[in-house]
Amino acid sequence: MSTQTTTAKNLSFVLEGVSQVKFEDRPIPELKDPHDVLINVRYTGICGSDVHYWGHGSIGDFVLKDPMVLGHESSGVISKVGSEVTTLKVGDRVAMEPGIPCRRCDPCKAGKYNLCVDMAFAATPPNDGTLAKYYVLPEDFCYKIPDGISLQEAAVVEPLAVAVHIVKQAAVSPGQSVVVFGAGPVGLLCCAVARAFGASTAIAVDIQATRLDFAKEYAATAVFRPAKTSHSENATRLKEENGLDLGADVAIDASGAEPAVHTGIHVLRAGGTYVQGGMGRSETCLPVMVACTKEATIKGSFRYGSGDYRLAVDLVASGRVNVKQLITGTVTFENAEQAFKEVHAGKGIKTLIAGVEE
Repeated sequence: MSTQTTTAKNLSFVLEGVSQVKFEDRPIPELKDPHDVLINVRYTGICGSDVHYWGHGSIGDFVLKDPMVLGHESSGVISKVGSEVTTLKVGDRVAMEPGIPCRRCDPCKAGKYNLCVDMAFAATPPNDGTLAKYYVLPEDFCYKIPDGISLQEAAVVEPLAVAVHIVKQAAVSPGQSVVVFGAGPVGLLCCAVARAFGASTAIAVDIQATRLDFAKEYAATAVFRPAKTSHSENATRLKEENGLDLGADVAIDASGAEPAVHTGIHVLRAGGTYVQGGMGRSETCLPVMVACTKEATIKGSFRYGSGDYRLAVDLVASGRVNVKQLITGTVTFENAEQAFKEVHAGKGIKTLIAGVEE
């Protein structure tokens, strides 16, 4: 679809129904709170959840009922600031944290705002996402990026913050061994963050050889491709091949696949920690006996919480995590639909969509 972008007020990429998208020029959003800022969105990464909404129209209880702007992995430039904004000014380049909590419920007051009962998260029905020329956020959910970080890299801060939260949930510490199931963007970043936290071993597990090849070049110290055998047999072979006689200190699933859940718990040492970061089927089986006899700590991980986004920016700025390597390519805003089709087909690691500049 050909679209004029130079005169657009707020050109947006809108999901109308399953596999039905359109470009729509919407009104420029207003600043409704004195602490809000208006952002000219410059780059947006395509996430698996975006593709899932595009292909299925729902994720769990979140069902598309009205047209919704897609996108939530974004960076941009401040275009306007509210009267009470003190930390940002027009022209500042920022990474955008795309979920706004209520700040009043018990989880929010307990410092776990990612569990807010009234979270308004971008591109999650009924909330519009960031694939638009302009987007509004509170100033404290915008993170000014140093000159050494590009706006493309800043868009990848969102999945990096997810990985930061997962690795913090696992309490990874120096010298530990970590096994990460799923070598997609979040799994790869979990390997990188685990290494940044001091893990001596970060083993990437996937069924796709090309992903494992990339993982080994990126941040994994070793890779493992499961065979079509039992989960316990795969776990035993993984431990033998990597010198983990007693098992891994930490296992992280970033795939959502049930075989990974089983193998992950089998690969743990006694007293080890398992973190579920990938979302798969709403219900799955668990090797309860193994988990009990190992007295494993099992945790979930959801999005990101206090301090995760800022730490993600610091990890990139310091060079401890390289997100540039994950960026497969950038497409124009007009080619957003084609980019979604290619990501759905499994092409590339992280594809970015360039925004409409002012």
